Amino acid sequence: MAQQTVTKEDFESLLMDSFVDNEPLEGAVVKGTVVAIEKDLAIIDVGLKTEGRIALKEFGQAGRDGTIKVGSIVEVYVDRVENAAGEAVLSREKARREESWVKLEVMYNNNERVEGTIFNQVKGGFTVDLEGAIAFLPRSQVDIRPIRDIAPLMNVLQPFQILKMDKRRGNIVVSRRAILEESRAEQRSEIVQQLEEGQVVDGVVKNITDYGAFVDLGGIDGLLHVTDIAWRRVNHPSEVLTIGETIKVQIVRINHESHRISLGMKQLQADPWDGIEAKYPIEAKFTGRVTNITDYGAFVELEPGIEGLIHVSEMSWTKKNVHPGKIVSTSQEVEVVVLEVDPDKRRISLGLKQTLANPWESFAEKFPVGSTIEGEVKNKTEFGLFIGLDGDVDGMVHLSDLDWQKSGEVALEDYNRGDMVSAKVLDVDVEKERISLGIKQLSTGETTSDAPAGAAEQGGIRKGAVVTGTVVEVNEGGIEVRIADTEMTAFIRRADLSRDRNDQRPERFSKGEKVDARVTQYDRKTSRIQLSIKALEIAEEKEAVANYGSSDSGASLGDILGAALKDRDTK
Repeated sequence: MAQQTVTKEDFESLLMDSFVDNEPLEGAVVKGTVVAIEKDLAIIDVGLKTEGRIALKEFGQAGRDGTIKVGSIVEVYVDRVENAAGEAVLSREKARREESWVKLEVMYNNNERVEGTIFNQVKGGFTVDLEGAIAFLPRSQVDIRPIRDIAPLMNVLQPFQILKMDKRRGNIVVSRRAILEESRAEQRSEIVQQLEEGQVVDGVVKNITDYGAFVDLGGIDGLLHVTDIAWRRVNHPSEVLTIGETIKVQIVRINHESHRISLGMKQLQADPWDGIEAKYPIEAKFTGRVTNITDYGAFVELEPGIEGLIHVSEMSWTKKNVHPGKIVSTSQEVEVVVLEVDPDKRRISLGLKQTLANPWESFAEKFPVGSTIEGEVKNKTEFGLFIGLDGDVDGMVHLSDLDWQKSGEVALEDYNRGDMVSAKVLDVDVEKERISLGIKQLSTGETTSDAPAGAAEQGGIRKGAVVTGTVVEVNEGGIEVRIADTEMTAFIRRADLSRDRNDQRPERFSKGEKVDARVTQYDRKTSRIQLSIKALEIAEEKEAVANYGSSDSGASLGDILGAALKDRDTK
């Protein structure tokens, strides 16, 4: 047998063929031929030293219905060229996955929808088969609203949107909700185009919240705000509406950009505020129901859709700084008086106390000035005593009206809270809600020659007269003086201490000091005297200007007053 000679060129060619035949195939998808089928396995030749085996089930329906036969060309993934048994390790599933990844990346970059099947539940969501690639579907991305039973969605081919892909980690995240929202937005847009503001439509109440109700208008929801349900006050929509109820609503407003629709029910009814001024004239009385109580007052429903406010200041003549809830209660029927009507602002001001008699007017009718009353000392202050009177009102006895002989502060020590005292009514000011009382005036007698009134008349005391007094008490509000040649005392208020505001300081006077003042008021019946140093200064200035010069004479006011005072001292 002749020996075959291998040349150098032949050796190099064989070596190169060897390199080509043994080119690494691991991790690649290659085409192979089915060379045999044994039970549920397909034997596939991919050009390696040995064949590989793949379960027929990996070929899906083709493996189950016999489509895969000997001679069929299939794509498989080479996991390993050779295992411990000397066989190639092949996978059809991994091949499908690789094919799918390439296809999915293109669709993801083009923002296209993909189709897949939900086939398993895992922590936080579900797994989806995207033609071989396994994706994760978060629970929040299954539907627009949370769904309890996902069984109808399992193993059903349906569209998904890829949210994220990471091939290095093998992660794909998809969303079914994004598809639904996009489809819903298209439907909403079509429905919105068919609706108009002012249109009246039927809807079904889908959901109720504290601020309103969502109404289904046939594929799109509109919001019926609680303030648009009825003209009257509605505290919660559930008072009027129930879920599943069909209602007639008017489209109040449409936002074509956001597809938000505002609805109204009260707009289908007549506005009760039309002609409100004629229905509720000022000072007229009406009966209503208390619907709401706040810190500043109480709201009263006069009729459905018409509410008025009783401000806290209009609730009681005598109960000041009291919470309205202590005067009226919710759902209580009350009689009120209309104080003001503002149709533009849809406001009605009501009064509760105006339905009752003014206690100060009633007191003045029952106890005119000069009457003697009896009451309990409710409070003691630095200015005098507060006496509780009929009608739940208080009267005040000023320090200067406590005693003829004692100073006000000394006389005040003789009284305590709870004491029952008698006093004379000196003045009733209904507008300012004030009652002035005097205790010392009880000792005044019109026919007694030595009474203070008689002494006052003998001393020439009358309105406009100038008197001299001795300071007996100084306090923050003014000074108390005893008028010369009488036993009468009078209180000069701070504002009457001087014409000059800087000199209206009680502390510039001292006990025992003599002062001149003008009588600005004298009530013989009550023996009440009011004095003013300020009034005296003004009167003297006017007299000086009249007698000694004018503003046109060239003399200063100081010159004029100086001349007047000099003339007075020489007389």
